[in-house]
Amino acid sequence: MKSMTGLSLGAAFLMANSSIGPGFLTQTSFYTEQLVTSFGFVILISILLDFGAQLNIWRCITLSGMRAQEIANELIPGLGHILSILVVLGGFAFNIGNIAGCGLALNLLTGISFVQGAIISGMIAILIFWIQEIGKMLDIVTKYLGIIKIGLTLIIVYAAHPPILQAVHHTFVPEKISLLAIVTIVGGTVGGYITFSGAHRLIDAGISGPDQIKFVTKSAGTGIIISSFMRFILFLAAVGIVSQGIHLDANNPAATVFESAGGRWGLFIFGIVLWSAAISSVIGASYTSFSFIKHVKSNIIKKEKTIITLFIVISTLIFALVGKPKELLLMAGLLNGFILPFALAIMLIASRKIPALKQFKYPLWIELSGWAVVLLMGSMSVFAVIEKVTSK
Repeated sequence: MKSMTGLSLGAAFLMANSSIGPGFLTQTSFYTEQLVTSFGFVILISILLDFGAQLNIWRCITLSGMRAQEIANELIPGLGHILSILVVLGGFAFNIGNIAGCGLALNLLTGISFVQGAIISGMIAILIFWIQEIGKMLDIVTKYLGIIKIGLTLIIVYAAHPPILQAVHHTFVPEKISLLAIVTIVGGTVGGYITFSGAHRLIDAGISGPDQIKFVTKSAGTGIIISSFMRFILFLAAVGIVSQGIHLDANNPAATVFESAGGRWGLFIFGIVLWSAAISSVIGASYTSFSFIKHVKSNIIKKEKTIITLFIVISTLIFALVGKPKELLLMAGLLNGFILPFALAIMLIASRKIPALKQFKYPLWIELSGWAVVLLMGSMSVFAVIEKVTSK
């Protein structure tokens, strides 16, 4: 029972940590300055869409015992390869930003250059994958990194003195709404590889079939609760600073939030939170992206650590040569916002069509919530692009 509980928490924290990386820190601070307390509504919508997407995808994958790309190929030959390419590209874009976040964090903590910090962090991530069995490493590392992020951010929330009642009110009754913010936040916290990370972890651990569905649902729900709590407390910290009239640094808005709340120690806490968020996202993106290419050749699983190492090395090199992490993180969130409705629609159709899934009774409310996410995210993604283009 203890090992099953650890596995459940491990999958939950893997998904939650993957959704709360440097991109979310940047996106939350950036859009909170624009929307102030009304950004709480964006958080609320992202949580509701999170439930609709995660429950459907986790159930579909674990009931069938197949990974997402295998389900897609079963539905239409070759569709899984397209899905894999999209997810891996989205994960790759985020991983460059994650590595950048690691570099920035170590720069704040030690004074070394961004590039040196990125390279050192990349080496640490690679070492974590090589020192022990990957599954156990994921369960342990992601759990403790998640606890560190939440604990330290709560300190900053206390120091920022946010207008909690106003923030809660505008979470349900917003003064202004931004479709671009919704799509970017949902794409950055649910889209792309993130939705599949926890479910693929359970499949790798041998958790599948209808007899495990209650366990899977509990694990998915736990992950959603963890990530939702972290999203909201980070929003409270940001809105506390923005409400005081403090302008956030355009190049690193999240750092301004922590520094304004806690001074020099606040900036130090930000360094720890950022590094924890970044390195856990590097781990999650690398692991999940690899899980989407396992089906290419039967013997590729034997090269898991080597391919993950290459994934991290290339991400680090691109950051070192190109830079511009903030723009990349915002664009990656928008890109993954498009991937989510496409991938979720595949899972929902497959649940009705392929033999491995259509034999199971699928609760109508879960299926309808999934289709609601597909329609909302699909339409909002289109309007978000229009909003971004016309705003230039």
